[in-house]
Amino acid sequence: MNKKYFLYILAFLSLQAAYAQTSDLTVEKIMQDPSWMGTFPSNVQWGPHSEYIYFNYNPDNSPADSLYRISRKDLNKIEKVSWQDEQKLLPQRGDFNQARNKKVYTRDGDLFLYDLRKKKEEKLLELSGSLSDPQFLYNENKISFVFDNNAFVYDLSTGKITQLTNIQTGSQKEQKDKELSAQDQWLQDENLQLLEEVRKRKENKEAQKTYRDMTAKPEVFTFYTGDKHLRNLQVSPNGEYVTFQLITTAEAKDTDVPDYTNLTGYTVNLPARSKVGSEQAKLEAMVYNLEKDTVFKVDTENLPGIKDLPDFVKDYPDKEWEEEVREVYPNGAWFSNDGNKAVMVIRSKDNKDRWIAALDPKTGSLKSLDRQRDEAWISGPGIGYSWSGGNIGWLNDNKTIYFQSEETGYSHLYLLDVNSGKKTQLTKGDFEVFDPILSNDGKSWYLTTSEVNAGQRHFYKMPVSGGKMQQLTTLTGNNEVSLSPDEDYMAIRYSYSNKPWELYLKKTSASAEAKQVTTGQSEEFQQYNWREPELVKFEATDGAMVPARLYKPSAKAKNGAAVVFVHGAGYLQNAHSWWSSYFREYMFHNLLADLGYTVLDIDYRGSAGYGRDWRTGIYRHMGGKDLSDQVDGVKYLIAEHGVNPEKVGIYGGSYGGFITLMAMFTEAETFESGAALRSVTDWAHYNHGYTSNILNEPVNDPIAYRRSSPIYFAEGLEGNLLIAHGMIDVNVHFQDVVRLAQRLIELKKENWEMAVYPVEDHGFTEPSSWTDEYRRILKLFNETLLD
Repeated sequence: MNKKYFLYILAFLSLQAAYAQTSDLTVEKIMQDPSWMGTFPSNVQWGPHSEYIYFNYNPDNSPADSLYRISRKDLNKIEKVSWQDEQKLLPQRGDFNQARNKKVYTRDGDLFLYDLRKKKEEKLLELSGSLSDPQFLYNENKISFVFDNNAFVYDLSTGKITQLTNIQTGSQKEQKDKELSAQDQWLQDENLQLLEEVRKRKENKEAQKTYRDMTAKPEVFTFYTGDKHLRNLQVSPNGEYVTFQLITTAEAKDTDVPDYTNLTGYTVNLPARSKVGSEQAKLEAMVYNLEKDTVFKVDTENLPGIKDLPDFVKDYPDKEWEEEVREVYPNGAWFSNDGNKAVMVIRSKDNKDRWIAALDPKTGSLKSLDRQRDEAWISGPGIGYSWSGGNIGWLNDNKTIYFQSEETGYSHLYLLDVNSGKKTQLTKGDFEVFDPILSNDGKSWYLTTSEVNAGQRHFYKMPVSGGKMQQLTTLTGNNEVSLSPDEDYMAIRYSYSNKPWELYLKKTSASAEAKQVTTGQSEEFQQYNWREPELVKFEATDGAMVPARLYKPSAKAKNGAAVVFVHGAGYLQNAHSWWSSYFREYMFHNLLADLGYTVLDIDYRGSAGYGRDWRTGIYRHMGGKDLSDQVDGVKYLIAEHGVNPEKVGIYGGSYGGFITLMAMFTEAETFESGAALRSVTDWAHYNHGYTSNILNEPVNDPIAYRRSSPIYFAEGLEGNLLIAHGMIDVNVHFQDVVRLAQRLIELKKENWEMAVYPVEDHGFTEPSSWTDEYRRILKLFNETLLD
């Protein structure tokens, strides 16, 4: 046998081996109803007496989860809660008194009080309408609540109800006496002169009116909202003020999404949203002074930097930019426990500023305490969004507030003395803080952080003024902790990268053992040896170290091909050590690895979990560093894992679909094929809240939109492209891919196809749709990446 023939036979056998790789997994199996995997606990919460843990669960494989409970004293008995008992459970919302032995709340629109010591529920009030937002006032003998868009107080000792505000929609109607014409006035005057009895009756009527006016009760002060909508009505703890917000709705044009498979047999338009740059609703903060019967509008025009222009205007030297008072969204107020002090959080409409300011409720004026400025956009864990204040509150000393800020590059916890203005950073380091809460006695913090590493979440306890954090959880992965009301136990919803969520119980101590409560994996799910993805980092072109999940095939199965997965949302973390919300994709990656593919799942620039600079790395250029991170990931696979540079594919959904399109259009030499699912193709057609943060507004910053939208780069398509989209997607509209399809047609591109799903929204729900979509993806990669 000559050498040439031998090499031919060897190549033939290698090719056959590549196609012959098999897996116990199939697309049909992976994409079936998720119940095949088992049942896993969610929405974990404690009962009020720290005895029972409640959670949603479905061990009977019912159409939906039901409420279950387990006693911390008997972890072997998980029992279903009857619907009758479920109705009797204390609602999670409501307000505790300072001693936390009483709770006030509403159920079915009625007002209730629960005494935890007596284990007794009392219905306080039932009105013809619906009550909401009950709160203990400072002396705890009175409860404020909202009814019919007005503030009321219920006195626990007397049962008396007092209405504090009289707020009405519309405008005050002016009472004007009807003016008579000259002719009618002459007739009336003549009649009064001629007829004495008529004159006496008129005089008597005027005297009665004068007496009524003298003895009448003072007129109730009424505040009219005009055509504005009221929200967030609350009474200060000292009962002296009421704060609320007024919303002026925008006259923006909303979009429609056609539903072609509507049960009526007709095409029905589904109402959707407006597009980025459309007029936005306006928000005003108001203070109702109860003693003076006066309403003030909170004045935000004197905040420091209120007229500052964003840096991006430098890119438009020919346009005139005026320094004017910017629109803002005022949130709050947050009152100290005694009601004597209050703070507000104000966000600029252009997303660049967040002010924390002291509110003087007597005048409606503000004094800035802390200004956070980000030339990209303000965000991060605990910081909230435009219409929310984020994580903020008061310590028990009634002079110190707490809040979170990305001032040092990561979201950390701060204290600020509102009297002196002194600010103290409590947590420090290259990690993020999540959901800090005060202990019952106000002397400690309980908080979750990523201090161990960015791919894990652990629960800690820390002194209220800062200091050493005591780590209370030890399981590698994600520990979602629900602390018992007495703070003695932790109910932990825990998962690892290849182990779905289970429930554990642990004493609130670093040295205590965590005991597993649930075991939800089905036998079928356990039969496969699910991979533990390797967490890796590779160096990007700009020197940044990029985190990723790596799925490696066996040496025998390896075919030299690779697939890069791009997670959605942009601001989301997937290269971590816990069970992914992309569980279908995780299982699909196991299938790909079985078939010989190497799979890389990257937390590219813009992903969550890595601090401010990583979060804002895509500002004004989506498809910039977030895309180059994918390209650098491929270089890493080629250099470190023997991937053939001519056998690389890419896929992802939503933001991941967008990146896939940008990759196929602008990095043709790197990616042979790609599958773009539910993709944004033109950011000018997406929503305002998400898009304006990152790209500003199209009219003001067209450069950012044109360099970030795939539709402008469609001429660069060379490889093989699959576009898949739900037709009733009310998030990323089907219109996006229709416009792109027309662009590709006009460019005479041939190597692309589109799969449409008539009954699917942005997040698919039907197993048949999932199966069809991923069969096409697998077929695309097999046909284009394998020899």
